[in-house]
Amino acid sequence: MSTFSEYAALARQLADQRRETDQDAAAEAGRRRALHTMLDQLTRRLAVQSHRLGQLGHAIGLPADPPPAAGGDRSGTTAPVSSTPGATSSGGTSGPGAVPDGGAAAAPGQSGVGAYPPGAPGGAVVALPAAAGVPAPRAGVTDPAAELAEARRLADETDRLVQVTEAVARQPPLLPSWSPLARALAVYAGCAAAGVVLMLIMAVAADLAVVGLGALYAATCAGLPVLSFVAGYLVLGRWGRPALGSEQPPRFVPLGFVTCVLLVPLAYCGYLLLFRLVR
Repeated sequence: MSTFSEYAALARQLADQRRETDQDAAAEAGRRRALHTMLDQLTRRLAVQSHRLGQLGHAIGLPADPPPAAGGDRSGTTAPVSSTPGATSSGGTSGPGAVPDGGAAAAPGQSGVGAYPPGAPGGAVVALPAAAGVPAPRAGVTDPAAELAEARRLADETDRLVQVTEAVARQPPLLPSWSPLARALAVYAGCAAAGVVLMLIMAVAADLAVVGLGALYAATCAGLPVLSFVAGYLVLGRWGRPALGSEQPPRFVPLGFVTCVLLVPLAYCGYLLLFRLVR
C-alpha cells in the first residue's frame, strides 16, 4: 500500500515536470515571437529594397513590370506511358506477369512488384526491386532562424550592391571620374578642335579659290566658334547628366563660349603664321 511520502514524491515529480514544460513552452513562445519580429523587419526591408530597385530601373529606362520568364510546356499533354509486355493498352485485364499501373499499390500481394513500374525503353525511371526497396529519407526540417539569418545576409549584400549602383548612377556617362569643370572644359575644347579642323579645310579651299575669303573670315570669327559652343553645350546636356541626381548638370556657359570663341580664331592665326613661314 502506497504511503503518503510516496504520493508526495510523485506530486513533486509531476510539479517539476509541469514547471519544465511551462519553461519550455515559454522559451518556444519567445523564440517564435523573435522569429516573427525578424520576419517582419526583413519583410519591410525587402519592400524598401524593391521600391528602390524599381526607382533605379525607372531611371535607366527599364519597364516597371518586366514580362515573366517563359515557363515550360503547359499545354496539359502527358507523355505516353509504355506498357509492359503482356499488358493491355486499354485498361482491360492484364496478361500473365504484367505489372498494372500503380505498382505494388495496384497489385497487393504480387511478388516482384516494386513501388513503381519498371522503366520503359524510352528512358523511364526503373524502380528498385521490392526486396531491396528502401523508403527515401525524408528531407530534414530547415531551421527558421538559420533561414532568416541567410535571408538577412542576402539583404545586406543587396544593400551593398544597391549603394554601388546608386554611386555609379549618380555619375555622368561622359568622363565619370572627372570633375564637372574639367569635363566641361574638355568637351568645349574638343568641340572647338573640331571647329578648327573645319576651319583648316575651309582655309585650304580658300587657297584653291573654292571658298571666298569673306566666307572663310565669317566662319572663322563667328560661325565655327558659335557652332562649336552649341555642340559642346548639347553634348554636356546629353551625356554629362547622371541618371540620378540633378536634372540639369553644370555646363559652364561663359567658360565654353570664351574657349570656343578664342580657340578657333587663334588657330586660324597660327595657320596663317605657319603658312607665311613655310613660304
